[in-house]
Amino acid sequence: MKAASMSPRLFSALGRSGSRRLDLCHCVSGILLAGLLVSHLPLSAQVTEQRALPSAPVPQTSAQQPTSNSLSNAPGQTTPVPTPPAPKPSQQVNPTPQPAAPAAQPSTTTQAPATNQEPAQATPEDEQGTYTFKTNVNEVNLTFTVTDRHGHFINNLQQQDFALLDDQRAPAQVYSFTQQTNQPLRVGLVIDASTSIRARFKFEQQAATEFLLSILRPRTDRAFIMGFDVSAYVTQGFTNNPDLLETGLNKLKPGGGTAMYDAVYRACRDQMLRGIPENAEVRKALILVSDGDDNQSRAYLDDAIKMCQRAETTVFTISTNTSPTRERGDDVLKKMAQATGGTAFYPQRLEDISNEFHRVEEELRSQYSLAYKPADFRPDGSFRSIYLTALRGGYVVHARTGYFAPK
Repeated sequence: MKAASMSPRLFSALGRSGSRRLDLCHCVSGILLAGLLVSHLPLSAQVTEQRALPSAPVPQTSAQQPTSNSLSNAPGQTTPVPTPPAPKPSQQVNPTPQPAAPAAQPSTTTQAPATNQEPAQATPEDEQGTYTFKTNVNEVNLTFTVTDRHGHFINNLQQQDFALLDDQRAPAQVYSFTQQTNQPLRVGLVIDASTSIRARFKFEQQAATEFLLSILRPRTDRAFIMGFDVSAYVTQGFTNNPDLLETGLNKLKPGGGTAMYDAVYRACRDQMLRGIPENAEVRKALILVSDGDDNQSRAYLDDAIKMCQRAETTVFTISTNTSPTRERGDDVLKKMAQATGGTAFYPQRLEDISNEFHRVEEELRSQYSLAYKPADFRPDGSFRSIYLTALRGGYVVHARTGYFAPK
């Protein structure tokens, strides 16, 4: 009877014990399931963060845009600020929409490989744009010299000692005013080899050789040799080798007529304008040795002067006319020199030609440089006049009379 009465209690106890074990199993399985869910939370959080990336960097990109606004940094504007590696394609399917994002600020997560290649393809254009930006088409660089009444160069003047008008207006802004005594030289020797100067030709060659040997600095300066009679021809291109320049001078032989205007025109167009980079900071000058009598040119005097002004080249003329009276050719040489900011020299004897070359050398080393912004500037290719004068009495300014605005 005791045994029979105890079995129901035993099963009841076992039942309660089994129920507790079952609850314990459920609890343990619940804990394990919760742990698995917790272990997956970082991945889901990463996906959520990655999907939110398109809108997150926008304030950073807009804040950084002013510092990379230069054209030289244009490729960097299409490349995002350093970010983690590009997400997998599956993470780019549903990016956060950005309807107001400008073209210069693309989404940082929706860049395809082709987008990353665009800056490399646009690099040449960007470099060209940077180059154009640096040269500033509305900036005029004016080089000039100042002499007293006796022809001595004055080198101690300041900006306030001058008055300037560009196209009859004062400049809008002056960027710089310096003395360019050490500016690199690009010099062209244009020698008259026509029949009219046959008797004086040896003096010209000798004086020109001495001039080149004394003025050219091997590391910075360059020169070329051109002769002309019925046509113009270059015997030596730009070089700093004195032996090659002397050989080029010795190749010149007296010939027939005189095509001086054609020679000056071609020297400025082919050598000074096309042969020198546009933004090169050099002093360009032609030394023209001739009697000034032209009888073979297709170009006119004004054509030659305008081409020199386009090439921003100063012309120094040395007359080979040693007669007591001035002739028509001397007036032509003076007009060409004055219009381009140079000086005309008239030696009284053939032996004095070398002295005139030394005066050209002195003038090339005694220069002022003025950079300014013209008022009401228009890049339309028109000619703009320059009027520069010294406010101190008795001083003469040698500067070009104008320039052609770029288009």
